[in-house]
Amino acid sequence: MVNLEIGGEQEFSGFRDLVREHSHSLSTQLQAYQTKMFPPHARKTIRHFSPAEAEKLFDVAEGYLRTIVAEMEKDESLNFKVAAGPGNRRTYSVEDLATIRQYMDAGSRPAGRYLPHRRDGEELQVLAVMNFKGGSGKTTSSAHLAQYLALRGYRVLAIDLDPQASLSALFGSQPELDVGANDTIYGAIRYDDERRPIQDIVRATYIPGLHLIPGNLELMEFEHTTPMALANKGSHDKIFFARVSDAIEEIQDAYDVVVIDCPPQLGYLTLSALTAATSVVITVHPQMLDVLSMNQFLSMMSDLMDTIADAGARDKINWMRYLVTRFEPSDGPQHQMLAFLRSLFGANVMVNSMVKSTAISDAGLTNQTLFEVDRSQFTRSTYDRALESMTSVNAEIEDLIKKTWGRK
Repeated sequence: MVNLEIGGEQEFSGFRDLVREHSHSLSTQLQAYQTKMFPPHARKTIRHFSPAEAEKLFDVAEGYLRTIVAEMEKDESLNFKVAAGPGNRRTYSVEDLATIRQYMDAGSRPAGRYLPHRRDGEELQVLAVMNFKGGSGKTTSSAHLAQYLALRGYRVLAIDLDPQASLSALFGSQPELDVGANDTIYGAIRYDDERRPIQDIVRATYIPGLHLIPGNLELMEFEHTTPMALANKGSHDKIFFARVSDAIEEIQDAYDVVVIDCPPQLGYLTLSALTAATSVVITVHPQMLDVLSMNQFLSMMSDLMDTIADAGARDKINWMRYLVTRFEPSDGPQHQMLAFLRSLFGANVMVNSMVKSTAISDAGLTNQTLFEVDRSQFTRSTYDRALESMTSVNAEIEDLIKKTWGRK
């Protein structure tokens, strides 16, 4: 038994040993669990989509997709065939969807209807998803947004800026097993000679058009080395807040949207993400403690943004929205809190909220999103309600991106 009474080195040493032992045990068991769930050679996949789901992703009328697919299957030069599921109904893989989207866009006038890539004069959109408090749905929102936009035909880069690396785990890159030294964005923004091109860090994912820069505990090095760089008066690398922005700029032509999952604290990494961002999504759970925490977050953020603005940081933010997450429509106090937020922030609160759902929480237990989990694990109403909520939220964000570009 560890004695934690104040006074002796022996007692404190016992605590350190206990923490070290627990850390080792937990790490070993987690690695065993991850290896069981996702063996080293296993490749994470995404489920097939029904015709109705595919039509919604393409924004086409019912039956039109069936006509296009029949046309593609008749064209021998395409060598294209969609698999049939139970009851001989077609189901579409993400690769099928990408191929169909390219085919449809090639025949559309004007081009770009089905591949809504950036056009000349349209700025890369960098969305920073953040909150001061853990458990607000920040990472879940980031993952679903990145996947949704990729499935809609955008070229998306997801950056995991959180040392806890939950976004990386959701996308199949286990921080302790698959992400080595210099494999995070820290490798591209560090201050020494080991800095590497950001192009070498980007990874493809199992969804066409979606790439990932994973995270792990290495990201904390940026919080430690930045004060030393700032103190070094002879250093040319003092402007820490521009480093993420400069790194993204090197690869901006390859993407339409960048989604950054920020750490749940206001450190150098978060300030760098804010400097790089063209828009900000702040997730908030509609409970008093969470709103009080967000108040502190906003106060600290405004003060820190003033400080880096004085140092030369440029404000590129086009819009900011509060996204209410884990919302329970039947909960009266939550409705009151949502009304309170709308009365204060008006249109800055998103119209749509992300509902609390067992479909989302249960999928997260196996590092999956709603796009990945087998819908047969839930009742149809539970799954469809969660998917409808998630789609409405992300469609609202997609509309904001289009408006920023000046599109109808």
